[in-house]
Amino acid sequence: MIRSDVLKALIPVISDHFTVCNIGLPSQEMHMMDDQPTNFYMLGTMGLSSSIGLGLALAQKQKVISIDGDGSVLTNFGTLPTIANNVADNFILLIIDNGSYGSTGDQPTYAGQKTSLAAVASACGCENVVECQAEDAVETMKAALASDKMTIIVCKCESGNIPVPVITMDPVVIRDRFMTEMAKRNA
Repeated sequence: MIRSDVLKALIPVISDHFTVCNIGLPSQEMHMMDDQPTNFYMLGTMGLSSSIGLGLALAQKQKVISIDGDGSVLTNFGTLPTIANNVADNFILLIIDNGSYGSTGDQPTYAGQKTSLAAVASACGCENVVECQAEDAVETMKAALASDKMTIIVCKCESGNIPVPVITMDPVVIRDRFMTEMAKRNA
């Protein structure tokens, strides 16, 4: 399974939750497969999906899922100790680890070599870290959602991309519809 397969399998489980999606192809894949006002697409800030998701989870009561990639987490390593030290039990970080920078040409990342992002998250103090294979992503996400505990999921999958259209929605529209939906559900 490649990242788009993982996302497609997860959509029935996560589409009713607030989702902050990583820059580039993951956002484009989510937008193409299941555009929702509860999806916040990152269009120009590599490495910040997990940080923005944590901030949203800390600021309100709804569950927030951040979908990040191994390459993005590697560019913002400070996010893991920040998450560990600011526990939000309504926050799930899903790191789709395909061992490559998928949005820039599938160059290999260190997560595809010696570096274990699950071990790094645990070493940073994250208490509920789960590593799974792509085929187990749905059950792992269901368990995380049911646990009501902050969870870091590192989902290992194959590298590869599908053709996707560019997101033409204005970033202000993406933000406004997301925040409007969040305000409605937190009322």
